[in-house]
Amino acid sequence: MFYRNQDSSHKQEYIKTLQIIGSLSNLFSESQVPYLYYRIAEKLFCDIFGANDLSRGDIALDASKKEIGIGLKTFLKKNDKTLQKVAEFNKDRFLYDNKNEYEIVQIIAELRNKRIDFAQSISSVEQSYYHCILRDKGMFYIFEESMDFIQLDKIKNIKKKKNTIVFNDDLHEYSFNLSKSTLFKRFNTSSILDGFEVKILENPLYELKQCFQDKDILSTLKNTVEATIYLPLYSKGKKVSEKSGLNQWNAAGRVRDPNEIYIPIPKIVHQVVPNFFPPRDTHFNLHLPNNKILTSKVCQDNSKALMSNPNKALGKWLLRDVLHLKEGELLTYDMLRLIGIDSVRIDKIDNENYKINFVAIGSYERFLESQNLVEY
Repeated sequence: MFYRNQDSSHKQEYIKTLQIIGSLSNLFSESQVPYLYYRIAEKLFCDIFGANDLSRGDIALDASKKEIGIGLKTFLKKNDKTLQKVAEFNKDRFLYDNKNEYEIVQIIAELRNKRIDFAQSISSVEQSYYHCILRDKGMFYIFEESMDFIQLDKIKNIKKKKNTIVFNDDLHEYSFNLSKSTLFKRFNTSSILDGFEVKILENPLYELKQCFQDKDILSTLKNTVEATIYLPLYSKGKKVSEKSGLNQWNAAGRVRDPNEIYIPIPKIVHQVVPNFFPPRDTHFNLHLPNNKILTSKVCQDNSKALMSNPNKALGKWLLRDVLHLKEGELLTYDMLRLIGIDSVRIDKIDNENYKINFVAIGSYERFLESQNLVEY
């Protein structure tokens, strides 16, 4: 497990900070159960334990540290046997429509396993765990368990009840909600790693005002991300071109390295954010989700391509390490759809540093819509 192996000083800092956050619960709720927003829990975990924050990408993991991946969750303790959402498959409904419950379970299980494998590949981890903060009256508890692949050959006890299909393997119990295309897993949380009291402040707003009464806190705030754009991994018509983009290695005209690719930058993106990237052929650092850095640049006519230098480095990571394609195997849009992504998010830290994360299907279109634009 992850938490048990952390330094005691970091664990104490983690507990203390969670107690502080939980003490502010009356800002959001009148319940005696402390409130904890999941985004705060993610940032807090990564900051204190020095983990790599993966939460900006739409993958099965929220954090990683060395060879360990972490899925972070917070939910009510209740009876220690609650069902919690672990995956959504809204974009994959076409795969299981009009199938029987046995076929549906097999499809969803395979998709779930592909998502976990993809997340572990892009973050270069070997084993993944759930780190859960359970909320109860006046208390927080910490629980962890392995994030297991669904054992396809051990699936049993498949039962359909109205809009829900329940099943289990030798490790866990699952429930798939057909109307919401959502997979739930039952968490048996009786084996607690840690627990501590949370005292909820009666008037947290007053306490906050007192803390910052003589401080101009707004002047000290700094946004670590200057701007964000989304880029498609496909071309018009929701297809991955066979001879350009992520299949650039297959283009005619000269002998090419089997890992030669680029990520397309549509002209409309440059129009929306004209100074997002440095000038053409100017090198910058591209930070990958696994904490590695590739020297990169925008190039080709109209700066239409995001490439690494050397060019094969980006393809080696994306095609081989992440997507596990064989040399000479064409990438298709259907392959992207099976793992639930078709775009990347690029965060600009400064003119020399950018971060890349994979994001869910439709993210590029939603980015254009947010700018009142339509392209593909």
